Amino acid sequence: MLVRDLMNPSVVTVEPTSSAALAARLIGRHNVGALPVCGSDGRLRGMVTDRDIVLRCVAAEEDPAQTPVRDIMTRSCTTVSPGDDCREATRLMSVQQVRRLPVVDQGRLVGMISLSDLARSRRYDMEAAQALCEISENIIIG
Repeated sequence: MLVRDLMNPSVVTVEPTSSAALAARLIGRHNVGALPVCGSDGRLRGMVTDRDIVLRCVAAEEDPAQTPVRDIMTRSCTTVSPGDDCREATRLMSVQQVRRLPVVDQGRLVGMISLSDLARSRRYDMEAAQALCEISENIIIG
């Protein structure tokens, strides 16, 4: 099965110039843990998580309303393409210690795939469970 078969093509994004406060509101409103950061051209620039907002903005005593997302986002993101095998997506999540990956086609964001997408498919529930164990283990140990 390919990533395109399981990915979510409806992705909420934020621009690099948007405020951390807006990113936090979008994360809360859409009940997601991370937002892809895309330019007006649809190209992926990075990812911002709820944890990025807390640690890199709030805990650093920066004003979320005045802090642009580009200052707190993670720039180097691992991605997959729609034509990649789902096992590769699971492997990358495990290696990179992430629960979701942006799906990029020719530089443009076309979707997101998460461990829960893979687990719900039932074909990859064992791989997803193993990846989650490895991610969780690293968080506890690391």
